[in-house]
Amino acid sequence: MKKKTVESYLPLTQATYYILLSLTQPLHGYGIMQRVESMSEGEVKLGPGTLYGALSKLEKQGLIRKEGESGDNRRKQYILTNEGWQVIELEFKRLSKLVAISQSIFQKEGDTSHE
Repeated sequence: MKKKTVESYLPLTQATYYILLSLTQPLHGYGIMQRVESMSEGEVKLGPGTLYGALSKLEKQGLIRKEGESGDNRRKQYILTNEGWQVIELEFKRLSKLVAISQSIFQKEGDTSHE
């Protein structure tokens, strides 16, 4: 089976980007939900089902890994893998480029409030 390139994971959904970004330090599930909501200023609120489904997918993809005491899921924390770091760095660059292009266009257009 051919290994996926980190570029093949892009673009990320907003929720996935926030989940990965929250895992630059080890966190348990509830901590991830809190951090995502805080980072997004309440724009992204993840329910447990959505979060744990996403975590399972990200773990299978090799972008995050579990750490903690074996046999006790309540103490499991998640953290980015090296590949996960590469993915969020590439996504950050992609989003930064979109913002730079948009700023350039808006500056050329002047007033951005069109009727």
